[in-house]
Amino acid sequence: MSRRNARKSPARKTGSTAPTTSADSPCPCGLPARYGECCGRFHAEPATAPTCELLMRSRYSAFVVRDAGYLLRTWAPETRPGEVDFDPSMRWAGLEIREATDGTAFHQSGTVTFVARYTHGGEPGSLHERSRFRRHEGAWVYVDGDFIDEA
Repeated sequence: MSRRNARKSPARKTGSTAPTTSADSPCPCGLPARYGECCGRFHAEPATAPTCELLMRSRYSAFVVRDAGYLLRTWAPETRPGEVDFDPSMRWAGLEIREATDGTAFHQSGTVTFVARYTHGGEPGSLHERSRFRRHEGAWVYVDGDFIDEA
C-alpha cells in the first residue's frame, strides 16, 4: 500500500471494531497524557482544539479509535468527504510531529508536518505529510495536505 493510499483512502469497509482505547489509556497522539484528558476530551465534548498541532494530534487519535464523526466535524467543508470508512486491516502505530507553523490563537491558518506510522495487513509503513489548517466559524479545521517523500 502506498503512502498516498494511506491518506487518501484511510479506510474501506467497516466491520471490525476499533482498537480498544479507554479514557485511562495512554493517548495515541504521543503526548504524555491519558486519552480522556488529551485527545479524548475533543472527541467526546464540543470543545475544540486550540491550536493546529492539537487538532492534528486529535485527528490522528480519531483515526486510531475510528471516530468518523470527529474527523468529519474537523474537516473543512470544501474538502470534506461524504463519509470516512475505516479499513479494518489498518493499524496506526505512532505519530511524530516534525514542525508546526502558525496555527495558534493569534493566527487564521497554519501547517503541521508529521510522520504517522502504521501497519496495513501486517506490513509496516509511514505517511509523511504537511497538512494545512484554517479557522472555520472560529474553530480549527483540516483543509488538505501535501505528501512528502522521504529520501
